[in-house]
Amino acid sequence: MSKTNQVIDAILERRSIRKFTAEPVSRDDLSIILEAGRWAPSGLNNQPYRFLVLYDDDARVDPLAECTKYGHIVKEAKALICIFLDREATYNEMKDHQGAGACIQNMMLAAHSLGLGSVWLGEIINQQDQVLEVLDVSSDRYELQVVIALGHPDGQGSSKRNELSEYMLEDF
Repeated sequence: MSKTNQVIDAILERRSIRKFTAEPVSRDDLSIILEAGRWAPSGLNNQPYRFLVLYDDDARVDPLAECTKYGHIVKEAKALICIFLDREATYNEMKDHQGAGACIQNMMLAAHSLGLGSVWLGEIINQQDQVLEVLDVSSDRYELQVVIALGHPDGQGSSKRNELSEYMLEDF
């Protein structure tokens, strides 16, 4: 595809990055990424997502790494964004999860546009209770959606996709 549309190009070029350099992620870049997440669509515009940012020197990083089989990525990341749904702001489980997915995608595209690498660590939700305890976040109020690991890429990611026709229920 030609370089004519920055949004489409970002979608097609973004890859999951699991290795990062030692260079820190700036607070300004994190603010831009969080703003991109904040502007994701949500059902009834309820905006039920909440964020917790950890830098690599936060004492909670090592215990958080113990909550996932991808702990090595958690430890190597220069910043982590933990995304939750606020049960007090939700109204429809499916729509709120869809909104969280849009929020996550916005953040990862924003990170890519800033030259940062990111990866969606979803397996960690299998240990939600342990994660919430490590982060000292209320399990009554918040539901963990994902942890995004961020940093300056140390290498390129790769991916492939099936042909579009394999996804289509009918020709268009």
